[in-house]
Amino acid sequence: MGPYFYYYDPTYILVFIGVILSLLASAKVKSTFSKYSNVRSMSGMTGAEAAQKILHRAGIYDVGIERVQGHLTDHYDPRKKVLRLSDSVYGSNSIAAIGVAAHECGHAIQHQEAYAPLSIRSALVPVANFGAAISWPLILIGLFLTGSQTLINIGIALFSTAVLFQLVTLPVEFNASKRAIQRLGDTGILYGDELSKTKKVLNAAALTYVAAAAATILQLLRLIILFGGRRSDD
Repeated sequence: MGPYFYYYDPTYILVFIGVILSLLASAKVKSTFSKYSNVRSMSGMTGAEAAQKILHRAGIYDVGIERVQGHLTDHYDPRKKVLRLSDSVYGSNSIAAIGVAAHECGHAIQHQEAYAPLSIRSALVPVANFGAAISWPLILIGLFLTGSQTLINIGIALFSTAVLFQLVTLPVEFNASKRAIQRLGDTGILYGDELSKTKKVLNAAALTYVAAAAATILQLLRLIILFGGRRSDD
């Protein structure tokens, strides 16, 4: 390990790039959602009403719809089969709110159809959480306490499960948005250019997942650069 580790670490640029990408993506989705939150849908349906219509049209009657506090905290819980919509989506009749609600319905439909990437992502959740939590402790133990390159390599490998989770998340989210736009058009909840405007909201939201994946990959690259090239155990 070179002296830069103790004084100046040039790999921090990778962390900086990841942070910038995440901030830009977050700012984009917030500004886009805010813009189209002011555009009332011609149907006048709220996010919750649109979600219920999409679910029923898909033959799904066992998924509940609940309001959850926060801004853009919307999500589908496959374990409890509940679609939770945030305050800015649940009772809003904007095309932005309807788009977000439809996206979460896309996840419910994926669950109903046993969409493979969603199943894989669900299975990876505990593995990725464990890997992200234990990776740095193992690396530090191997680096400072035992001098074990094997422990360091295990730590890096465990962190890579978080990268795998982020990569699997991408097709899941893009597919949910694709399903959302299709269902909104098929059901007549949105009309004409409302669909293209809502697609902009969902595309902006997708950027946050792309940025998260890029940031995690950059963190893994940093770990490999810093610790992956050390000499193996004797």
